[in-house]
Amino acid sequence: MKMLNARVRQLTLAAILSLSTVAASAATQGSLGATSSGTVSISASVPSRVQLTGLTDVAFTNQDPAVAAANAQNVCVWSNTSTKGYNVTATGSGTSSAFTLANGSLTVPYAVEWAGSSGASSGTALATGTALTGLTSTATSPTCSSGASSTASLIVKISTANLQSMQAATSYTGTLTLVVAPE
Repeated sequence: MKMLNARVRQLTLAAILSLSTVAASAATQGSLGATSSGTVSISASVPSRVQLTGLTDVAFTNQDPAVAAANAQNVCVWSNTSTKGYNVTATGSGTSSAFTLANGSLTVPYAVEWAGSSGASSGTALATGTALTGLTSTATSPTCSSGASSTASLIVKISTANLQSMQAATSYTGTLTLVVAPE
């Protein structure tokens, strides 16, 4: 009987302690009087997010085929993770998401590079559909409207060999899709 009473006391104490823990984080109600006050607990959180802005279309018009074509543009990548980390994945509009420009059955490949800082004229070569990881942003706002005006560089290139394979007076077009994700 003594053992049963001791066990009942332990369970009762455990129940009281668990209720007091819940009550500590719950809202408290005011009492009737000249004034009355109560408290509420407030919490907030946000999921990981990232944003890519500052992209501009690329046009290599009347490009001399004896000179490699390159277009480097400064872009903004913002991440709200604790490390401000992100990765970037690129895909083209060619067969199997290849980085190619086309006019009907005529195609020409191009290369895509990414640099984790602005003002770069070269970067790490991207492979279609493969994420470049371990990047860090210096942006303090999603569109770089305050702080750094750009945080990374996108570089698109067409080699002289590929330019020389193009048919004259023919426009080749394609779409490059960039996806950034938080890390």
